[in-house]
Amino acid sequence: MKRSIKFLWLFLLCSVLGFNILLLCINAGWLGYMPKMEELENPQSATASEVFAEDGSKIGKYFLENREPVKYSEISKNVINALVATEDERFYQHSGIDAEAIGRALFGVITFNPSGGASTITQQLAKHLLEQGSRNLKTRLVEKLKEQIVAVKLEKNLTKEEILTLYLNTVPWGYNSFGIRCASKTYFNKKPIDLNVEEAAMLVGMLKGSSLFNPVKHPDRTKERRNIVLDLMAKNFKISASEAQSLKERPIVLSFSPMSDSHHDGVAPYFRQVVEQDMKIWCKSKGYNLYKDGLKIYTSLDTTMQQFAEEAVAKQMYGKTRFASASKWAQHPKTLARAVKESERYRGLKAEGMSEADIMKNFNTKTSMKVFAWNDRREKDTTISPLDSIKYMKGFVQTGFMVMDPATGEVKAWVGGINHKYFQYDHVNVNTKRQVGSTIKPLLYCLAVDNGNSPCQSISLNPVMFPGFGYYGPDKSRGAMPMKKALAYSKNNATVNILKLVGIQAFVDFLRRLGITTSNLHAYPSICLGADDISVIEMLRAYTMFPNYGINTQPIYITRIEDRNGNVLENFVPLRNEVINEVTAFKMIRMMMGTVLFGTGRRLKPGWNIKGECAGKTGTTNSESDAWFIGYTPQLLAGAWVGCDDKFIGVGLGEGARAAMPIWGEFFKKLQANEKNVYNKTDTFAMPAVMIGMDECDAVDEISLQRANAQMSVSRGMPEEEDADDGERGGYDLGNTGSGTPQDDY
Repeated sequence: MKRSIKFLWLFLLCSVLGFNILLLCINAGWLGYMPKMEELENPQSATASEVFAEDGSKIGKYFLENREPVKYSEISKNVINALVATEDERFYQHSGIDAEAIGRALFGVITFNPSGGASTITQQLAKHLLEQGSRNLKTRLVEKLKEQIVAVKLEKNLTKEEILTLYLNTVPWGYNSFGIRCASKTYFNKKPIDLNVEEAAMLVGMLKGSSLFNPVKHPDRTKERRNIVLDLMAKNFKISASEAQSLKERPIVLSFSPMSDSHHDGVAPYFRQVVEQDMKIWCKSKGYNLYKDGLKIYTSLDTTMQQFAEEAVAKQMYGKTRFASASKWAQHPKTLARAVKESERYRGLKAEGMSEADIMKNFNTKTSMKVFAWNDRREKDTTISPLDSIKYMKGFVQTGFMVMDPATGEVKAWVGGINHKYFQYDHVNVNTKRQVGSTIKPLLYCLAVDNGNSPCQSISLNPVMFPGFGYYGPDKSRGAMPMKKALAYSKNNATVNILKLVGIQAFVDFLRRLGITTSNLHAYPSICLGADDISVIEMLRAYTMFPNYGINTQPIYITRIEDRNGNVLENFVPLRNEVINEVTAFKMIRMMMGTVLFGTGRRLKPGWNIKGECAGKTGTTNSESDAWFIGYTPQLLAGAWVGCDDKFIGVGLGEGARAAMPIWGEFFKKLQANEKNVYNKTDTFAMPAVMIGMDECDAVDEISLQRANAQMSVSRGMPEEEDADDGERGGYDLGNTGSGTPQDDY
């Protein structure tokens, strides 16, 4: 008996000692970061990081919360009374931890009759300041201890009024509103000091869940919650019972003016989004916080070029839609189901505990909502089921357009989509990959020329045998054609024969050398027709070797990072390496000039009055799912992709010359008309000194003829479309059935 008592006392002593040691470890920050009191008192002192364009102008900032702090004297007493009565009626009696509330909560758990939580306002404030709320039980237990330690610290160092003020300045109310000032402005267009009793009760009631008790989306539910707060105010003698009853009968009257989502507004929202993601990775590796440390991020973005790029995209993409039929959607149920589950509505309904059956019923019920519309380039009010709205939004044709200096690698313009508010998926960055079609052909031709083949040599247009794959020749052409013409007219069968000439694996290895390292390349014959998915930025990197006369340059857009005091933390320079010789590069330039002078891109120069020399390549994939144009002048390189996010919908706008090339043309038309543009100084590609005096059949024969005809009278708009050569449509379905035999539409 004595041994048992002794053991019990020993166990109790060890438990108390262990618990205190645990608290000391937590307080010392050994079990996770523990902020200093200065940080807890001044959460708004966190400094947003700023991002700058090439000319030093600020184009955006990165911050966690849209918050405007207020003083205690600027808050209505109605808000204070509602908060204390609802969240912590013993707030003025305890010192951060309410033992009575904890005991009541534990008794409720034991008796299976829960009577509310035990967290005080001070503990809730600590949770907000620590940014905690893990769903893992063990982690949450440690977090609760942290919250209690911080709560005691707050009570020791701050007055009750300061705690209430800090709490009301930090909590979220939805619609990008943090703090009572933003919430008052968002829902009632008032200052916090002017809130009446029922308005204060509604805002305090929302603290239980700003999505669940959203007065815009769920007015009835929000009113019920507001009335509970009014009853609690009456119970705690903040208002009379008769006043509470009278106020409960009143409807919720809003003056709703949501805070602006600034990340959608301003210059280059897609670009800023990509910079943000890259900076988060950099900050994690260097020990910085992007949203609090006030970093200064300098980029290569040219604001004038960015404006021209956005205007070109807006003009050429206006009204471009391709809505899939019900039968097509029926063939792709997984795509639709995934889109539903990725929607904000689905996540909100799921968080409210709604069953899958009820959620789908909700998605099939017509409701009033705002959707994007081209007629005003913003949004329109309509009545439509959420499911149909998803199909509607999926029908908008998207684009990705990027402009860079191929010599320095600096990205000058970046447009990742048609409207950042409604379509935030970026179509330029390295993680967004689409079939590239015929834009891959110049890379193959380049390898052939670099291996000693002449642009003037004859290339077969007949199908060719690939061991393990059989005969492959997807277009209907036969006979032979000079290599330079085959590229200009984008002949698929000629391209297949050139692949046979250089070897499939050699071409894959060459693409890797050009910087296409994150894409999955398949060593199949169809690789030469652009069957693989590659990003816009990777394709532009590969093309830098042409205007750079053999030098491959990595695109960069972050040039320098400084701390809040202006100290340089890191400078960035692009990777550059020679991948071909300058003679090969110049031969390819002349061949690709043929594309825009008499080949598949022949409408470019007359259609947009492009001055000087330029070269490029169009690309189109099966079913017009992807349209491309990548082109360059002596000083700039730019590429455009156009397509729907879901490939089965298809672009429906014709080949790359009709769907993508107009963006390129419109951009350079605007740029060349700008007298301040420093990239207008050189308008011809210089022949390498080593080639001067050489017998050069490699100069495309038709170029001189086309130069003579360049003065012909043409319409200022896009000339009438001619039938595309059947070789233009590349990018075939891999269709690997075990043998690796590619499939096509011919």
